[in-house]
Amino acid sequence: MTEKVIILDFGSQYTQLIARRVRELKVYCEILPFSKLPQITSDIKAVILSGSPFSVTDETSPRVDLDRLLGQVPVMGICYGAQLMVNHYGGTVMRSEKREYGKAHLDKHWADDVLLEGVPSGSQVWMSHGDTITKVPREFKLLAGTSQIDAAIYRSSNGNFAKPVYGLQFHPEVTHSEFGLKVLENFLYKIAECSGEWTPASFISEKVEELSTRVGTDGVLMGLSGGVDSTVAATLLHRAIGDQLICFFVDNGLLRKNEFEEVLDSYLDLGLQIVGIDAKDRFYRALQGISDPEDKRKAIGEEFVHVFQDEAAKLENIKWLGQGTIYPDVIESVSVHGPSVTIKSHHNVGGLPDQLHLKVVEPLNMLFKDEVREVGRALELPPHILNRHPFPGPGLGIRILGEVTPEKVRLLQQADAIFIGSLKTEGLYDKVWQAGTILLPVQSVGVMGDERTYEQVVALRAVNSRDGMTADWSELPHEFLSRVSSRIINEVKGINRVVYDISTKPPATIEWE
Repeated sequence: MTEKVIILDFGSQYTQLIARRVRELKVYCEILPFSKLPQITSDIKAVILSGSPFSVTDETSPRVDLDRLLGQVPVMGICYGAQLMVNHYGGTVMRSEKREYGKAHLDKHWADDVLLEGVPSGSQVWMSHGDTITKVPREFKLLAGTSQIDAAIYRSSNGNFAKPVYGLQFHPEVTHSEFGLKVLENFLYKIAECSGEWTPASFISEKVEELSTRVGTDGVLMGLSGGVDSTVAATLLHRAIGDQLICFFVDNGLLRKNEFEEVLDSYLDLGLQIVGIDAKDRFYRALQGISDPEDKRKAIGEEFVHVFQDEAAKLENIKWLGQGTIYPDVIESVSVHGPSVTIKSHHNVGGLPDQLHLKVVEPLNMLFKDEVREVGRALELPPHILNRHPFPGPGLGIRILGEVTPEKVRLLQQADAIFIGSLKTEGLYDKVWQAGTILLPVQSVGVMGDERTYEQVVALRAVNSRDGMTADWSELPHEFLSRVSSRIINEVKGINRVVYDISTKPPATIEWE
């Protein structure tokens, strides 16, 4: 990359959103933990300090060496980042009598500045802070305030730093800040002088050259899922190294109905070397007697390793394993303060088990989900692959709550095929980010004809999201849900009740396990 912006993460829930907005403005950026401040090299155009759930008034709050940073490149502190700079240079940051959260307006303008060009007086901003800047030190001057606070925006005074420094008490990255994107655009283009040339086409060109140099004449083995991430990653690798790439598509017995055959057919026109592997029985044996979600994920992951190990042994010159890891996986695997709490395993992050003896290559590990799709479009991949809903690596294994058996898989495959098929035939599939069916570990009483039934329950799950980090449940038409429910109950022997999941992420996750 010829230029980039560094975002130092202090633990804010909005840090990834800052990165998303910077990328939307065609500027490449990376998120690093606050403790990993890099040497400022010529390719770093600016640094953004994120918000944080911590208070700068706490002795244990996260800190960064501001004396080493400020003045080298333009810096913008957002919320906690702004308070941190004020606190460091002797200003006053106090605990608010009550947390300021929600809409405010920039109705006090203390000085004109290039940062506020195109931002009208009185424009709405979004506040989310428990501390308030009550006095800025002499190194800074106020630019704008709200009815509640004077220091909504400040900047460095002339001559105090070689490069301009800005602090924002509000969050420009959220859509509730009406001109927040304009503020970020002014900072990136007019203050940091970014060129804004980071596009899918430029990414492809740079990544293909990088992969070709890195891999050389070695062979690469990659597992495909039929989804957008692995397909885009494989296509980039194929452009870089051609037939040195060999792809496996493993039927682990946990795919959707007819998915093994359909996915293999979908790859016929992409020019990839693909080996289809039927390993259903191996995975069913590995999952026998296991009910705990984490144990199931680990068992599935370990069996994938064994399958790959056995199949790779039949090939020559394989030195690398390609993976479709994307940026949220990478970010979530790095804790701001230390080892992260495990939410769920089976992320494609980190090294491979030692027994594989392969190095990892991850072509997409700096892209968000929607960026992967944009790259896929630039690669001219077919829409039925690009628009395919995300599907979890462990497959139906984590959509069957409790122990996995072939009979439960059969039930779930049939119910899920009705749900997904109906979404497609009724024009709703592309309006939903992800959908799936979950087989619950409970039975319920029902009546079919004159007979009492005591059969399985399934939950339908459909969510709208941009990248999977947050998600809202999809408000599918009631008539549609009624038709799907009737079909599942009437057509799938063994299921007599259908429920609809209306949980958001957070606090719930998209998958149930």
